[in-house]
Amino acid sequence: MAMVTHLLNGVRGALIGIAEVIPGISGGTVALITGVYERLITSAGHVLSGLRLAASDLPRRRGWSRAAAEFQRAHWGLVIAVLVGMFAALIVGARFIGPLVEEYRQQTFAVFFGLVLASLWVPYTHSGRGWRPAHWLLAAVAAVGAFLLTGLPSTQVEAGPIVVGAAAAVAVCALVLPGLSGSFLLQTMGLYEPTLAAVNERDLAYIGVFALGAVVGLAFFTKLLQWLLERHGRITLVVITGLMAGALRALWPWQDLHEGADPSEAIAPAAALPPTLALIAAGFLLVVVILAVERRLQPSGGQDEAASRAQHQAPEHFARFDGEAVDPREGRAPRDGRV
Repeated sequence: MAMVTHLLNGVRGALIGIAEVIPGISGGTVALITGVYERLITSAGHVLSGLRLAASDLPRRRGWSRAAAEFQRAHWGLVIAVLVGMFAALIVGARFIGPLVEEYRQQTFAVFFGLVLASLWVPYTHSGRGWRPAHWLLAAVAAVGAFLLTGLPSTQVEAGPIVVGAAAAVAVCALVLPGLSGSFLLQTMGLYEPTLAAVNERDLAYIGVFALGAVVGLAFFTKLLQWLLERHGRITLVVITGLMAGALRALWPWQDLHEGADPSEAIAPAAALPPTLALIAAGFLLVVVILAVERRLQPSGGQDEAASRAQHQAPEHFARFDGEAVDPREGRAPRDGRV
């Protein structure tokens, strides 16, 4: 049974990796849909805390205990399986999936538009539902911000080490934030094609600088996101819902694909309307099926997850948001049943 779980987590990681290759698709969104998002974020936060404590305690001969305690709180089985699947998919996807998307852009975007549209249900329900007017307003502001960001025209910059490192630090934030696509941000900065070329050609200098920038950005943003989920879980999920909704602009299937046209410029539905709508519905239905299967498996899987959290996280006080109790271990308001 453990082997099956690892294989499934590897498949989840592969889906996340494939999503990061396609501009407009967020790996964080896929992680949210497949039910591993919060555990990945908290695990990454504990690993980073462990590294920080090790770098601080070991030179002062304070021992390894504090760092080891943080490392033990991470879900290592999940993290390793997801990373293996993700990096394998990134290598394969950079060579095959990118050109396939360019060839069938409207069809591919239609599927993912439906997928992300249906996945809005996940952060909404995890936030406790029953939003108040302030929540809807906050989600709307986040949606407008994401809508404007995904509408930025592409630019071309010189791919120097500083620029590549800074771009990687920004793009990796989109990896862990549902709704925003790291590939789309790289495309906006004019570094999407150079980065894919570096991966395909095994340009180790470019890849090394990119990886360094990604590690720096990930170290900062993951800890921030972990803190937000633990201390302000409901508000964070409300914002994530808005970001995902606004970022749907980047996946609008009908875009002007003529040479020299801005790929972020959306146009009214026109070409191949019936099949495109059918693909949107297919993507939407796929998420509905995934969530339904997850819900059916919840009675058995939920106990294992609860036991795992009990082992990795000590009980903490309940924070309160808008007068509603929220368990910081869960990062969301209590609710009757899950989706």
